[in-house]
Amino acid sequence: MRHHGGVDQGRAALLRELLGSSGWTDSTRWFARALRQSTAKADPLLLVGTPTEEPWHFAAHLDDESRLADLPGLKPTLIRYAPPAGAPPHLAIGLDRLRDVTRGETLFVVAPDAPPESLLDRIEYAKKGGATILSIDGGDKDLGGLANEQLIVPTTGDRAPGSLVAVRNEIVAAGADWSIPAVSFDAVEHLVSLAAGEPMATLSRAGPGRRRTRMSRLIEDLTMGRGRSQW
Repeated sequence: MRHHGGVDQGRAALLRELLGSSGWTDSTRWFARALRQSTAKADPLLLVGTPTEEPWHFAAHLDDESRLADLPGLKPTLIRYAPPAGAPPHLAIGLDRLRDVTRGETLFVVAPDAPPESLLDRIEYAKKGGATILSIDGGDKDLGGLANEQLIVPTTGDRAPGSLVAVRNEIVAAGADWSIPAVSFDAVEHLVSLAAGEPMATLSRAGPGRRRTRMSRLIEDLTMGRGRSQW
């Protein structure tokens, strides 16, 4: 089970304020817009992680945003690898659910580590069935090849390889500055969930990639090197 750091809703808002002119704020809003568009009809939003990294914390934040912003499409269904016997219904949904994915549903993959081949096969099956595939990951090429929208969180250094966000049908000008502050995977999840509850007019103004500001470097004090606690 995944353990998470203490970046609560208030700190997530501060996090975004400090990153206001960096690539992260615009890019997470850009990605959140894709999430909102894919769930506009309130079709099921299926959320799945990897065998070692189940996105409990992210599921809780999306559920909060769904309720607070009155956006039923953001309410996630958490898909688990091995739900224990006797688990409550919302925590007892296994990978077999992905066999029943239909057109209009959204499969959201959160993969800070490499997704196994078995998961990639299920994602491919879901996509062929008409599902929209979204992913937040470390830049996995196989997952990126299946995703309609992919948000890459670099695992080393402070520069995303090539581009921060792979957005279909968008052309990025050659030579653009993609330097960004190094942030934790958990922090990016918080930024996405926070943005997902914003008005679409706000999200539509966002675009991938802005120059790093001096103030944004303070984010490292909030997200790096802190202890983790179980959600």
